Amino acid sequence: MHNSTTRNLLMKPFLAVLVALAVASTSAVATNIGVSVTVGDPGYHGRIDIINFSSPQLLFPEPIIIEAVPAGVVRQPVYVHVPATEAKQWRKYCKKYKSCGQPVYFVQEVWYNEVYVPEYGKVKAKQHKEKPDKPKKPKKE
Repeated sequence: MHNSTTRNLLMKPFLAVLVALAVASTSAVATNIGVSVTVGDPGYHGRIDIINFSSPQLLFPEPIIIEAVPAGVVRQPVYVHVPATEAKQWRKYCKKYKSCGQPVYFVQEVWYNEVYVPEYGKVKAKQHKEKPDKPKKPKKE
């Protein structure tokens, strides 16, 4: 009886460690599976280029500037698509987007998804059509 009680007491920590390792390895595997989202994709957050686009619908009428710009330095504003909660707390999130020292305009989610995404896709498709593929180098025999 004493032997089985000792074995049970030893098994509990062993099983706990085993379960912890299984959970950790599952988490590690899950983090290796990623989804790549780039500018022009629904769900993308970050800077966008609005050249060749109609005036975007903005969250705020004036740009937000977190860090002061040195006197005499003029920085062009950037346009970003971020969740509204991040835009409202921009001081907390500007480093994530490397835009603390820039005047920032925030585009609305609806405008990004309904205007920017489809037009960006058309522009990229047109550029891809016009850009011929590089000729392949002949294989050495």
